[in-house]
Amino acid sequence: MKKIDLHTHTISTVSDSDFEFDLSKVQEYVEKLELDAIAITNHNTFDSRQYFEIRNSVSVIVFPGIEIDLEGGHILVVSDTNEFEISDFEQRCNRVSSLIRTNDEELTIEQFNDIFPDLSKYILIPHRDKKPNIKQEIIDVLNPHITSGEVASISKFKRAYKDDDELVPVLFSDLIFKAQLTNFPTRQTFVDLNEISLAGIKSCLFDRSKIALTKDSGNDFFQATDNGLLLSTGLNIILGGRSTGKSVTLDKISASSGNAKYIKQFSLLHNDEERFNETNKARLSLIHHNFLGEFRKVVEKIVQVDVEQNHIDINNYLDSLKKFASENEKKDLYSKCVIFSENAYTINDLTNLDKVIKSVETLIKNNEYQDIIQKHLDISDLKRLAIELNQKAIDSNIENNKKSWINSLTSDITRELRIKTTGAVIEDLDFYRIGLDEVKVEKFEKVVSILKKSREIHKEELGKFSIVTSTKEMEGASDLQKVGRDKKMYSTAFRSYNTSAYQYLLGLKQLGVEDANLYKFFIRIESITFNEDGFIVSGGERSEFNLIHEIQDATKYDLLLIDEPESSFDNDFLNKEINAIIKHISTLMPVVVVTHNSTVGASIKPNFLAITQKSIEDKEFVYRIFTGYPSDKELTSADGKKLENYETLLSCLEAGLEAYNERKEKAYDILKN
Repeated sequence: MKKIDLHTHTISTVSDSDFEFDLSKVQEYVEKLELDAIAITNHNTFDSRQYFEIRNSVSVIVFPGIEIDLEGGHILVVSDTNEFEISDFEQRCNRVSSLIRTNDEELTIEQFNDIFPDLSKYILIPHRDKKPNIKQEIIDVLNPHITSGEVASISKFKRAYKDDDELVPVLFSDLIFKAQLTNFPTRQTFVDLNEISLAGIKSCLFDRSKIALTKDSGNDFFQATDNGLLLSTGLNIILGGRSTGKSVTLDKISASSGNAKYIKQFSLLHNDEERFNETNKARLSLIHHNFLGEFRKVVEKIVQVDVEQNHIDINNYLDSLKKFASENEKKDLYSKCVIFSENAYTINDLTNLDKVIKSVETLIKNNEYQDIIQKHLDISDLKRLAIELNQKAIDSNIENNKKSWINSLTSDITRELRIKTTGAVIEDLDFYRIGLDEVKVEKFEKVVSILKKSREIHKEELGKFSIVTSTKEMEGASDLQKVGRDKKMYSTAFRSYNTSAYQYLLGLKQLGVEDANLYKFFIRIESITFNEDGFIVSGGERSEFNLIHEIQDATKYDLLLIDEPESSFDNDFLNKEINAIIKHISTLMPVVVVTHNSTVGASIKPNFLAITQKSIEDKEFVYRIFTGYPSDKELTSADGKKLENYETLLSCLEAGLEAYNERKEKAYDILKN
């Protein structure tokens, strides 16, 4: 097995934040992680001078490569190492650089194929389950040259590995070799080869059985730190005495993982109420956005309606109409022209037509649900519908352009005639728009009336807790100040809250509330957290809630680390609530828990065990980590030292065998009898 990393960066481009390249970090990386091959894959560029400098400074094979922005995603292109291929590869990469000069530019698939006409010469690895992903349709176009895809984490690697319909997953560091590096990522892939070559790696990427996360332990383990610690991809427990390096180990795992959820010891007890409220606000913000999303669009439209100005325009129109009628006999040559009083053509609104076209195109292009769509709709009929709708859009746009041109021409002529005439002129007025505005305001009043009715809009179960979110009417100006988070005199606007939603809206706008925030001032959304007995949570229960919430939040990450949860919580809560949640999370991603508590350390039944130990050797402190399965008689360290499992476990969890037996006989058994 050979360990490879085909995704690293050495040049700061427009796609990167500025960094200073440090060649010594490349040397340190390949030695510390015991790599057999790397590839230099800078964003949209390849520098042969720097490539040879790197290649000559390390003892492993270095492949030339490039990471290309391709139609919304990223793809790695790795070339061979002979002189001719490198020269040819650089020329092609220079063409990529000339087309991608800013962070917003990218290659089309046509440009990509034009630059690299013979794709069989390279290894092509798209971002698969890693942002920004290459679209499936692009992968289809590049077949059969794509067999593997880069994923972002161990959990995503395992999911893709088990799915035979997925590309063969590979995990790479995406490492930037900058001077400030202190910890190296442990995202690399093993390939089943005796000797490294481009053709050999390529052959392995055709066969998922020839790739792995570890050299000897397959995909059930992963390298957790850059100093060689292997842990299970399931649930791991780290035990050990005080100051033996447990928390230091967690820190290193966190630094090497890149995207870990790290719940540190005692962290949930600091500013407990404040953290609880922050969690509540974050949830409320999301619910607020989802529940009021459509209402926000309504408010953004209705705030543009000016009823008062419409009434002024109507009065002006009526005055001009009466004046025109009274002076009808005094018409001069200019005012007698037919075009003098000509009305403008109405421009058709094509918004709904555009939406229908996009919907039909979505049905045609959708791959995920195409089998269901074709059960009910023939794809050829959809294509014909799309063609007809697009033709309708073209015709309607042409008609609108003609109307706009005629309206502009008519307006210019009418304006000249009105300048020269001495007669009265009828003011222009769009009666349809004014009537529509009146209907909008009337509908808005009804919508707000319904919105203000109290209702439960969301309920979430989180362990033994339930979070109920409901809506209520605003009760006064103080509620508005909480929404606005300022000292505005909301009392003037609130006078209209229960009488006219439209006038209330105008009042808020006059106070200086931004249009984008107006929708927030119509109802209160409150969230209350209840315990299992249906009572509002107490101060102590908030910490328990926070822990459950933090663990559940780990699903957004690639790894969960927990440092001594028993320091803050009682055994009953840990056993009944936390253990089950942790076990579930460990089926989705690697979990590492540091503990010295038997409820967590033993009752949870971990997949793998690590015990930290500190000893004095030659008058110096030596730190070791012994690992193995919970059922193993002995645990082993990286340097081959052995540790008796049973006695060490009892020492860590029960203060030793003697103390355990004494408690059992003199405390528990007496109570039992």
